[in-house]
Amino acid sequence: MKRACVIGWPIEHSRSPIIHGYWLRTLGIEGHYSREAVKPEDLADFLSSLGGRGFAGCNVTVPHKEAALALADQRDVAAVAIGAVNTLWLEDGRLCASNTDAYGYMTYLGLKAPEWAMQDAPVLILGAGGAARAIVHGFLEAGVARVRVCNRSRVRSEDLARHFGSRVEAWDWDARNGAAREVSVIVNTTTLGLKGAGDPGIDFAGVHPDTVVSDIVYVPLETAFLAAARGRGLRTVDGLGMLLHQAVPGFERWFGVRPQVTDALFDLVRADIERPA
Repeated sequence: MKRACVIGWPIEHSRSPIIHGYWLRTLGIEGHYSREAVKPEDLADFLSSLGGRGFAGCNVTVPHKEAALALADQRDVAAVAIGAVNTLWLEDGRLCASNTDAYGYMTYLGLKAPEWAMQDAPVLILGAGGAARAIVHGFLEAGVARVRVCNRSRVRSEDLARHFGSRVEAWDWDARNGAAREVSVIVNTTTLGLKGAGDPGIDFAGVHPDTVVSDIVYVPLETAFLAAARGRGLRTVDGLGMLLHQAVPGFERWFGVRPQVTDALFDLVRADIERPA
């Protein structure tokens, strides 16, 4: 039986077993996907013995994404560019690493709002953490000429801009409403809005009517940020699709079949999100 898992500390919150378990059942694959709680001090030992533990590979979540990159024997272009990994697999005894967050985000954006790519305009990213790095990478790979990054810490947005080069601009957090004008996409990559707490504070009255607004937060599925944008008639894209699509490449690596993100899977995970605690 092929086995894979997701590792993190803590790990109980991960919905990856729901996603991969659904694909294993619907595709009729004899396999298993589990959560594995791995302390930071135990990470190197766990990954060095991944095959011996019976795993073909694993997903990686906080706080291990950067440390796992350093421990990998082989890293793909996305992992190096983003500086973190979320997917590991074994190939000829070597630990290989990728980051599929950019793929997941850009795939879902293209499905939900394909018109974004028709606009010759900058993109605005709110936040400068790991998710922001992945999404900046995705937009640059898609050919976007200018990416604006607004973060509450100017130093972090400047670090991100230096990492990716001249096509990425660091903006002050207080200038975010000015940065939001005449852009094709606005992406909230911060935790503002998670579980209903906080909001990035964008004045959508000053935003171009063709702008697409997306949020990588998916608890709740419609954040106050997205609700405010929708209230102004703007196209919005939720954060759940990114979670589902980023899981596709890993499943294919471990179990040998490329799965599909379906409405049934979306509804299954949404029901879990909306289930009372």
